Amino acid sequence: MSSIWDDIKMQYRIGGIANKLIYWNVGLFLISLVFYKFELGVFEFPDWLEITSDPVIVLTRPWTLLTYAFFHAGFLHLFFNMIVLNFASRLFLTFFTEKQYLGLYFLSAVFAGLLFVLSFYFFRRVSTMVGASGAIMALLVATTTYQPLMEIRLLLIGNVKLWHVTAILILLDLLQIRLDNTGGHVAHLSGALFGYIYIKLLQNGTDLSKIVSSVLDFFASIFSSKPSTPFKKVHVNPKRTVAKSANEQSKQSKIVVKDKTQQQIDDILYKISKSGYDSLTAEEKEFLFKAGK
Repeated sequence: MSSIWDDIKMQYRIGGIANKLIYWNVGLFLISLVFYKFELGVFEFPDWLEITSDPVIVLTRPWTLLTYAFFHAGFLHLFFNMIVLNFASRLFLTFFTEKQYLGLYFLSAVFAGLLFVLSFYFFRRVSTMVGASGAIMALLVATTTYQPLMEIRLLLIGNVKLWHVTAILILLDLLQIRLDNTGGHVAHLSGALFGYIYIKLLQNGTDLSKIVSSVLDFFASIFSSKPSTPFKKVHVNPKRTVAKSANEQSKQSKIVVKDKTQQQIDDILYKISKSGYDSLTAEEKEFLFKAGK
């Protein structure tokens, strides 16, 4: 069991931002199961994690504008969303950075949540919603807006243009918006709209993802900052020239060691890309695990 857990942690460490986001979605869903209520033969999702169309409740639970996009109503809901998230993420990260990826995911989730609340409020309907669908559609539409003629290969179909796939998904949401799962379709279309807006602003020089990057960098600096030492005036002592030279040699030797370590890491990662993680020896797995700390 410990070996499986170590493998999961290793995959999380060496995986990209898309893998990490999928891990977070799965992990948070599993945690949320603890808070499920079993009433009248069905599972009821914890209401303090889902977003509701009642503006008054949203004002008292503002975190739900974001948390709803990391939780799902069941295993199948999670499974299919993660498949599409993996697909959309790979496409988006072909052209954009990881910071832009995270920024778009967070901002589109909030945007889709707000439009969900506003639309249901004006229609005088009360409903709740969870799921990453809105943010996923934002990633897909953003990539399509930037590179609509990109060719992708679909199983049993062959090569198609990216805009064909995106157009069909949007059309299905438009056709089904009044049939069932209205809230989900509203979120899909809202996320699609935000993905389009994001790319158009980016092409004009405005990167909205910097808002999220600045917030994340701020909190990262708080948790990783070291206590600063007061400035001290330094007097040069000629007698310490020899010691300084020795220190420089020591630093150079450390750099060499670091280069060798990085080279070994690169060799192991190359081996993983060719033969998979299971092809590593126990020593290589242990080395890569310690290097990731």
